[in-house]
Amino acid sequence: MAQPTGFVFGTVGSPLSTAKKPGGSPGGVLRIAELGLGALELAWVQSVRVTDESCANIKATAQQAGIALSVHAPYYINLNAQTTELLEAGMERLRAAARAGYKAGATDIIFHPGSYMGEDPREVYPIARKRLAEVADQLRGEGVDVILRPETMGKSAMLGSLEETIQMSIDIEGVLPCIDIAHLHARPGDGSFNTYKEFSDALKRVKQGLGARGLKSMHFHLSGIEYGPKGEKKHLPLDEADLKYKDFFKALLDAGAAGRVLGESPLMEDDALLMQKTYQRYAKQRGKAKPQAKKKSSRKKK
Repeated sequence: MAQPTGFVFGTVGSPLSTAKKPGGSPGGVLRIAELGLGALELAWVQSVRVTDESCANIKATAQQAGIALSVHAPYYINLNAQTTELLEAGMERLRAAARAGYKAGATDIIFHPGSYMGEDPREVYPIARKRLAEVADQLRGEGVDVILRPETMGKSAMLGSLEETIQMSIDIEGVLPCIDIAHLHARPGDGSFNTYKEFSDALKRVKQGLGARGLKSMHFHLSGIEYGPKGEKKHLPLDEADLKYKDFFKALLDAGAAGRVLGESPLMEDDALLMQKTYQRYAKQRGKAKPQAKKKSSRKKK
């Protein structure tokens, strides 16, 4: 496992360099450990098709390797679904990801909260909050001890602004945000949310809304991103995009934040290692820059 710092780093999905044997999620966990990373997000983005035996194997492998696990639930979830059939299908996908993820040793379940469906976001939020609260209550009643994390989304038409994910976390027990920095950069469509000040202001909003616990239990997605006037187009390698990720790491350090950063770059482990190296270099520099404590004067006051 990576050397302990304020954040551990990893990938969303098994690294591209994962060996064919043992392969699968256990192989991904082992490869993360070999690379010196510390976290893996199991990418169950199409469906949740994993047996209890497989979950037990994933959990045991991660515990032995010292790797922190989360799960990305299937994409097809919409807290603002317009029909009972679509709503229940999506909620069952979220419940299934949480139940299986818990058995596999994952502590956090990331999901896309859905779409405004052309409606006023202010009218959509209470509906989404009520539906997510029902799922959270049901899972807690079943003893499924995970954090549900609505992800900030990369298009302005999608439910999942920073403010909405923070408010859901304030309103619902067992919910905290998954903050995708690339998505927040792409969401406005104008290249904003890309400065040290904007990153710092976002962290201040998290602390104001969720307190120290929220700031010390953060879960980020990070990559480069291509975007247009309507927001996100596709993820890019960090060095092929305009996202100022180095300023983001400086903001994390200055805020005293902690948690996980999961890379979604097409280069996966290469960029995850780049992020880890960059963050740890800045952390080391800040450690050296700490002012020395003033020595007490030995002279007696007159």
